[in-house]
Amino acid sequence: MGPHWGLVVRQLPRLKPFNRLQIILQHLNMSKHTDSAAEVLLEKKGCAGVITMNRPKALNALNLSMIRQIYPQLKTWEKDPETFLIIIKGTGGKAFCAGGDIRAITDAGKVGDRLAQDFFREEYILNNAVGTCQKPYVALIDGITMGGGVGLSVHGHFRVATEKTLFAMPETAIGLFPDVGGGYFLPRLSGKIGYYLALTGFRLKGRDLQKAGIATHFVESEKLPALEEDLIALKSPSKENVADVLNSYHMKCKIDQEKQFVLDEHMDKINSLFSASCMEEIIQNLKQDGSPFALEQLETINKMSPTSLKMTLRQLREGASMNLQDVLTMEYRLSQACMSGHDFYEGVRAVLIDKDQVPKWKPATLEEVTDEFVENCFKSLGNSDLKL
Repeated sequence: MGPHWGLVVRQLPRLKPFNRLQIILQHLNMSKHTDSAAEVLLEKKGCAGVITMNRPKALNALNLSMIRQIYPQLKTWEKDPETFLIIIKGTGGKAFCAGGDIRAITDAGKVGDRLAQDFFREEYILNNAVGTCQKPYVALIDGITMGGGVGLSVHGHFRVATEKTLFAMPETAIGLFPDVGGGYFLPRLSGKIGYYLALTGFRLKGRDLQKAGIATHFVESEKLPALEEDLIALKSPSKENVADVLNSYHMKCKIDQEKQFVLDEHMDKINSLFSASCMEEIIQNLKQDGSPFALEQLETINKMSPTSLKMTLRQLREGASMNLQDVLTMEYRLSQACMSGHDFYEGVRAVLIDKDQVPKWKPATLEEVTDEFVENCFKSLGNSDLKL
């Protein structure tokens, strides 16, 4: 990997979506305990509890042992009268957290190992802890922030993006769905942006995260150490005191200040084309529209798992009126449907293992994914349901 990784990251925007996803997943795949240091650092600094994901070679991919360290510490700090805020960040300068440890989940799911249940269950419990945290929670989302990394940040009070931030929920490309509470935050974004991001896996960069409502602040990457120092040095801060520090850094940041939001010119189309209640209708809308933008989305969506697309659209439509806890309970049911299905393993094979980029989805078309099948994915698991 070594020195070529910087080049790889610079090339990411120019590569086709599947190739970009493959590169990121390959690094998630290098996650077999290769780091000699602790995988996550939990430190009390000044008034803050600081969580540092420390698997830079694996782009800080989140595994079960990290979840099992972060969750109890977060709950301890939340109750500790001497801890006034939580800061979460990643090491290595390339990623905040590029997602969950997909390879470990795939290997476990294939042989019916408990990890395929435990990982999702405990990850979603952690996502809920972030979303309900009583102390100000500041995520410094510098670099690649996808999937599981989004779950560790987006539900918190403050999300600080930088010019190096690269956000995506690319799960439909590997036979999964935008989980970690995607069913909660995505439909709450302006217009139909969330539906568009979920179904196409479109990537947002830098200041666009703040314009889309995913980040709350935008600060230069090189200013983050100073920002962290200023936060840590606060004396018994309130949420407003924390916000004041973040706002002052945000106001001073001039990078891309005048730049138009990347999706601005397409928002009318996104809002109309992605407002349909079923995938077939969205496809029909895109075909009928026929503009270069619409046809590009059509081409992208046609590469995704038909099962994932139908699951995802319903997940967001239902999640729009649910609270975070009910969304995570629903998503746990969907995760287990994916673990017992075909497309997740096939997607990981095509993108990560064989790298042929030609997943053979089953069913292969949207029409073949029946309403009954989708309905079953959302059914209660009884005693096995996620309990929050």
